[in-house]
Amino acid sequence: MRDREIFQVMCEPAKGGSPTARRPLSLHDGPDSPFVHLCQPDASKSCGACCGLYNYADSGREALAARLRRRTALFRTTVGGPEDLPRFSDTVKGLEDGTRRYEVIHCCEYVGFLDAEERRVGCLLHPMQNGGRDLREASFYGRDLCDGHFCPSYSYLARAEKLALLEILDDWYLYGVCVTDIDIVKEFFRHVSEALGEMPGPARFARPEIRDEARRFFELKLAWPFRSEAANRFGKYSFDGTEYSIQAIDYGALGCGKSRFDRIFLSLQSDFRSAGDVRRAEAIIRERLDAVVLRCREPMDSR
Repeated sequence: MRDREIFQVMCEPAKGGSPTARRPLSLHDGPDSPFVHLCQPDASKSCGACCGLYNYADSGREALAARLRRRTALFRTTVGGPEDLPRFSDTVKGLEDGTRRYEVIHCCEYVGFLDAEERRVGCLLHPMQNGGRDLREASFYGRDLCDGHFCPSYSYLARAEKLALLEILDDWYLYGVCVTDIDIVKEFFRHVSEALGEMPGPARFARPEIRDEARRFFELKLAWPFRSEAANRFGKYSFDGTEYSIQAIDYGALGCGKSRFDRIFLSLQSDFRSAGDVRRAEAIIRERLDAVVLRCREPMDSR
């Protein structure tokens, strides 16, 4: 399935619904299809992480939204063809703080909002944004690489995990930081599955009461009381110019054993100061996971 086909469906209104009605394409791929589109999965969200969106030193929601909004408005009013792209690029770079967290990862200036409701982020150079003209050769990576690149989540997340995550999240910012964080996604479904004795089917997460509790868990990526505020941290990674390393929690120095939620703690960019911090963090994770399990155990409404 090429990206033009994906974008075509994304830009068409749902029958009997609004243009932004949530329509997870992947749920209609068929039971034998291994492919689940994660970049532009439906009209309620998308991910721009591979374009370097979260690599800015200030990659908070408000900062990124302002950046994307300004670019989109500038693109719509100043770009009529490829001849206008150099000036657009220079203008964006002149207006924005381009400080990056990790120097090796390019931050593309052509990422913007694809819809008026600002629910989906993506490539402003894509043909579906330009009347069929493909302008992506002007980008840093070029058309072929942008068209054919698939992030590691495509390979490492199971199909059921992908489909369930699409049901749970409908916010571009939260979706982007979660779908690219393989550890937190797999750990969430592992803990829930172990408690239930089975992996809940993706359709279970379409139930509002289950979806809401699952979303509460993933929202810890946005607000975590033990989050390190170091500018060079992003999830479990620490960056130093062109080098990076995987951060580790020294439980021995804290006076406690390694937590069963260690992978989740690393994904949440945790910086603990005491064994008490670890215990309190574990209590928060347990509460969020237990709430999902409890909802999953409730009998389905047969009406």
